[in-house]
Amino acid sequence: MTMAELLLFLVRLLAGTGVFLVGVHLLTANIEQLATGKIKELFGKTADKRLVNVGVGAAATALIQSSGVTTVLIVGFVNVGVMNLYQAAAMIMGANIGTTVTAQIAALSAFPITTCIQILVFAGIMMDMVCKKDAMKKAGLILAGLGLIFVGLALMSDAMKANRGAIQGIFETVANPLLLLLIGVALTALVQSSSAITSVIIAMSVAGLTIGSGGNEVLYIILGTNIGSCVTALMSSATAGANARRAGLIHLMFNTLGSAIFFVVLLCWPDFMETTFRRWFAAPATQIAMFHTFFNVTCTVLFLPLCGWFVKVSQMLIRENTVQAEETYLDERMLASASLAISQLEKEMIRLSDTAMEAFRTGYRAFDGKDRGLIEPTHQLIDQANGVCQGMVNYLIRLSAQSKLAEEEAISDLHSNLGDIMRIAEIADNFTKYAQKSMDHGLDFSDSVKEELGGMVGQVEELYVLTKQAVLEKRPELLPRINRVEEELDAMRRRLIDRHIQRLNQGECRAESSGVFINMVSNLERLGDHLTYIANTVRA
Repeated sequence: MTMAELLLFLVRLLAGTGVFLVGVHLLTANIEQLATGKIKELFGKTADKRLVNVGVGAAATALIQSSGVTTVLIVGFVNVGVMNLYQAAAMIMGANIGTTVTAQIAALSAFPITTCIQILVFAGIMMDMVCKKDAMKKAGLILAGLGLIFVGLALMSDAMKANRGAIQGIFETVANPLLLLLIGVALTALVQSSSAITSVIIAMSVAGLTIGSGGNEVLYIILGTNIGSCVTALMSSATAGANARRAGLIHLMFNTLGSAIFFVVLLCWPDFMETTFRRWFAAPATQIAMFHTFFNVTCTVLFLPLCGWFVKVSQMLIRENTVQAEETYLDERMLASASLAISQLEKEMIRLSDTAMEAFRTGYRAFDGKDRGLIEPTHQLIDQANGVCQGMVNYLIRLSAQSKLAEEEAISDLHSNLGDIMRIAEIADNFTKYAQKSMDHGLDFSDSVKEELGGMVGQVEELYVLTKQAVLEKRPELLPRINRVEEELDAMRRRLIDRHIQRLNQGECRAESSGVFINMVSNLERLGDHLTYIANTVRA
């Protein structure tokens, strides 16, 4: 092969690989967008049952078409405390099974009918251009992505077929099992996609190329890709908390131990491929894909009962952080899936609203009990709320930059809700000022007035409980009840101000207390308004 022929071969091979990866990206991104609810529902089914978690990991990866993305999301969930290590270990095993779907799709390229599948590129792009509905556009891009996968595989196979003689001579010289394993590790770590490397190997088999003597050699590379696929999760967890790093280590231990066992088996059974998969399946591409699936399913069956052992070893090797990390539901790994990132933002929003409401309660107690010692704690809670809010705003900006139109409405609602929550924090600050003024000027309020204010505060608390329930459980049917409570708050404000004016006219109240009282009941009514605004962003 001349230098010109070598360069042409590399260009065609890389072009085919690029088309393949574009197809996988289109497929992954649009399936994630179209199946957003299903993915959230899947990750919501995490439980203490190991088989359930294996199924969740496998199904999520089959949907997203990337074990790397799934594992990164799992690391993110562990990092924010939504998932424990035992659940994560089983789910990672499931993700390894789910990732074999891509190889099975690639193996179809060995059959002539797949040439017709390439027309899906045109059909899918036309759907995206012509259809008005967002769901139909995404479905079109999914079809286009599927078609591009087969176009890319065909380009790779054609490039190899054109230079089969020269390339085969090179591949026949590589027969050392350990070297082949390391090649698989290195290439997968470089590309950060075991599916891509496996698909290239399948394209080679379609072109009639074999590695080494054509026996077990190709399987050693598959084992290597399995280890190399851990790099994404390890990089993702490197700067995270102890549990997230343990999840990455569990992934590495599981894949490495499984590959090591199969490596030994293949060394002891030189004609393994000949007596098993080559006898059972005619097409070499199918043989490789089936081994990939068999390997991951077998490792899961072997190691699933040992989840506890993997967790304990990871805890021994990675000690708990001495510095307690700040609690948060936000993790940049979640940005890989907009729907899951939005779900975490909603939980963080509730955490922020809890802080703002606690600031309000503390400020109110400072006024009610004339307690100067509660003013500083109120300000500390307000500062904490400001910090959480700023973190959420930064996270929302990053999410918005890569989100699709379907998520923009939810992101806009979250921005709006943050504003409403921070108004609650401002109201808490106002109450510290009313408390300060009352104590500085010796303003006293009768027990009946305090009882009326307490009743209004009770209504605010009821409204907050309903709002949290509506947001967390996605229950728009609670909105009529929420709106009724808010209307009761409006009516209470009017009644309290009318009674206050009557007391002023009758000389029962000091004029200096008028401004404080009217501002307080108006602030309580405003607080109810902000909670109602938040609740009314809930959609089924």
